[in-house]
Order: sequence, then C-alpha cells, then structure tokens
Amino acid sequence: MSRWQRWRSDPLVRSVNALGITQITAWGTSYYCLGVLAKPIAADTGWAISSIFLGFSIALVVMGLISTTVGRMIDRFGARAVMSTGTIIVSAGLLSLSQVREVITYFLAWAVIGVGMRFCLYDAAFAALVQAVPSRGRAAISYLTLYGAYASTVFWVVGHYLNAAYGWRGTLMLFAAINLVVCLPLNWLGLSKREAGTAAPAAGPTPASPEGPVLQGRRRTVGIALFALIMSLNGFVFGVISLQLVPLLEAAGLAGATAVWVASLKGHGQFGGRLVEIFFGRNLKAMTVARIAIGVLPPALLILMLARGELWLLVAFTLLLGASQGVVTIVRGAVPLALFGAQGYGAVLGLIATPILLVNAFSPALFALIVDMVGWQSAVYSLLAGSLLTWVAMEWMARWYGSARAGQA
Repeated sequence: MSRWQRWRSDPLVRSVNALGITQITAWGTSYYCLGVLAKPIAADTGWAISSIFLGFSIALVVMGLISTTVGRMIDRFGARAVMSTGTIIVSAGLLSLSQVREVITYFLAWAVIGVGMRFCLYDAAFAALVQAVPSRGRAAISYLTLYGAYASTVFWVVGHYLNAAYGWRGTLMLFAAINLVVCLPLNWLGLSKREAGTAAPAAGPTPASPEGPVLQGRRRTVGIALFALIMSLNGFVFGVISLQLVPLLEAAGLAGATAVWVASLKGHGQFGGRLVEIFFGRNLKAMTVARIAIGVLPPALLILMLARGELWLLVAFTLLLGASQGVVTIVRGAVPLALFGAQGYGAVLGLIATPILLVNAFSPALFALIVDMVGWQSAVYSLLAGSLLTWVAMEWMARWYGSARAGQA
C-alpha cells in the first residue's frame, strides 16, 4: 500500500474530513439558519422577531434536557448510528419548519430540530472522533474545529442567495435535502473505520489518558461538576456575544456597516486561534490550553470597554474574542478526555453539555433584560464579571486537579 493510500485510509483523516463537512453543513443549516432567515420569516408571517428567536431557545432547552441521555446512547450504540439518526431528525425538523403556519407548530418544529442537533453537532462529533481514534482524540478534535470556524459565514451567504431565489420556505426545504444528501452518507461512511485494535465501546475499567492517570471515584464527580460550571459561566458570555456582537460594537462607537464588517472578523479569529492551538498548543496539557483560552477573554472585554470607537482596538477585541471562543470549543472536548479518559466519554460530554445548553438558551434574554435596566455601556460589566468568574474558577480547578492527581497517583 502506497503512502497516499495509507494516509487516505487512516481513520483520523477519514473521520475528520467527513465530519468536517457534515459539521459545517449541519451547523449552518440548523443552528445558524435564523441569522439570515429570521427577518424573512417575520416579514412573511407577521410574527415578532422575539417569537422567532424563542423557537431557537426552545431547541437549546430541548438539547440540554436530552443531552445526558444522548451521551449515554453514543457510548452504548456508537456515535456513527446516533449521528446518522440525528441527521434524519434535523432534516425532518427543517422540512416541518418550512411548512409551519402557526406559532405553536413553529415551536414544535424547533423542538424536533433541537433533538436532531444534539444527536449530530459538536458534542456528538467529538465523541465520534474519540471512538474512532482514541489515541489521537485531542488532535482529531482540534482538526475538526478548523472546519467549523466558518460554518455561519458559509451558510449565511448560501442562505441569503437561496432566500432571494426561493424564499425562506424553499430555503429550509433545500437545507433539509442538503442534510440528507451530504451529511447522512458522510456520517455513516466517514465513521466506518476505527484505529487498529480499537473495539466498539464497552463497559470496563477506564483507560489512562495520554496526559496522565484519569480521575476516579469522587474526584471524577467533582471534576465533572467543576468543568461544567466553568463552561456554563463561559457559555453565558459567549451565548450573549454570539447574538449581540454587532449591537455591542455599535454601542462601543462603530457605525452599523462598520460594526457588521468588524463582527465578521470573529470567524477569522476562531480559525486563527484553532490553528495556533494545533501548531503551538499540541505539546501543552489540555488544562494549560484551557487556562490560556479562558484567560484571554477578560482582557479582550476590557479592550471593548476602553475602545471608545477606536477601530483598531475594536478589531483587536473581535479577533481576541474569536480566538478565545475557537480554542474554548477545542477545550470543551479535550479537557474531559484528559481528565476522565475515553471510556464513557459520550456520557461525560452529555452531562457537561446540559447546563451549558440551558445557559445558552436563556443568556441572551437575561442580557437583554440587563440592557433594558442599565443600558448597553453598563451591561458590558456583566459580561466582564462573567469572564472574570470563569477565569478564577478555571485557575482554581487547575490547582485542584494538580492536587487530585497527586493524591491519586
């Protein structure tokens, strides 16, 4: 077998490239679709924008409520079957969404999409990679997230042109078809191979992580709880910023068109941060990478608060923000793998994802309430407070983890 054939048949290469395409497609057609379709839906139906985005919040709540169950399903049945099923559910949800005439059926369609998204987005994909290449799980997760950096950018453009040509209902029907034609075969075929000697998931002793002995017993439970808390605090900040970045930049002094252009740089920051992690962070412990990624966020928000309309400072803020968010996505998969190992990894990610998804569902509404009470300028302090709490909790956990591993060795 030639070197090219060995490379092409490598389970890491096969699974990362297949899931890279499916993640761009699945995120862009479901999670990010309202970025371009919310206004057309509102214009056509007469529903309030708040009601339209409430549907998305319902999807996040559903994802949070079923997260632990889905994680256990991944461990029991394998991520290949779960992700392929999720693709079918997302397609059914998008097709249903394209046909709604009443708000209640709109909400129900988003609930279906929420089920499908939990079955086939990042948490499931990370578990799939760890099942396919457990010895190279962290590297595979890092490579996969490079693809996802531009999911919103690609499908906002695609969605814009499809909406202009076919309307929002036609766009959602096409999105449903794209998931079936592109994602379903790639999820099934891309995860058909595993590393040599890798068996299907089974109950048994937790194998050691390449970074050291994994946490066991009470320490494992405490570690899961601490990391879930940290990611939830971080999720409040990024849950707000993901929807409110343009208004935040406008409140900082940028005009509308310029604010949109600067906000678009966040994707470049995400890609750049993940690229730096792959080339320079791969020899660092996962906890060290987590401390750096989370430690970048408070200074970035300080730059936002002090920018006073200075374009270069706001560009720096957006790039740093994107880099932090990009690497935190890797951290969300890499730290649990390092601390708790590959055995039962899907269930662990499911437990951790539950509070994160619920926080993401309610954080934009909570922040909007804060803005109504104190205004945009003062509301940014709540984001800074959230980022500082996240950083303090991360530093405390790093020290706790060092002591826990020493005590367990």
